[in-house]
Amino acid sequence: MKRSTPKKKNKGFRGYKSHGWGSKKKHRGKGSRGGKGMAGTGKRADTKKPTIINLYGNDYFGKRGFIVPASKPYTAINIRDLNVLIAKHSLKGEINLKKYGYGKLLSTGELHTAIKITVKRASKQCIEKVKNAGGSIVVENSKE
Repeated sequence: MKRSTPKKKNKGFRGYKSHGWGSKKKHRGKGSRGGKGMAGTGKRADTKKPTIINLYGNDYFGKRGFIVPASKPYTAINIRDLNVLIAKHSLKGEINLKKYGYGKLLSTGELHTAIKITVKRASKQCIEKVKNAGGSIVVENSKE
């Protein structure tokens, strides 16, 4: 009688606990080889292996490449929140938002009073809304 499926290769290993992979611990997964790629070569926690340095040189260890410059965060305020700020501090005529810890003025909401606003940055829509309300914006273009 002819078999429809080919004979399995592992049948000959029945009775042998290692199935031809040496130690019983071997042939389990990525754990037996120390991981993927450069893992397990002692880059960080373990000692730097002399064999690795001999094979690949000193460039194998350490960081290299581009450094992304850190962006300076600034706090934004909307026009609707500016109305609250003006009412809270009963401001008239002029306001410097840097004094209150804000770096940018955004356009959500409507301005209720005509006021001169000094700010580091402002959106285009915001500038239009302030001018329509009878106020003005001074945008500081200082490089810090």
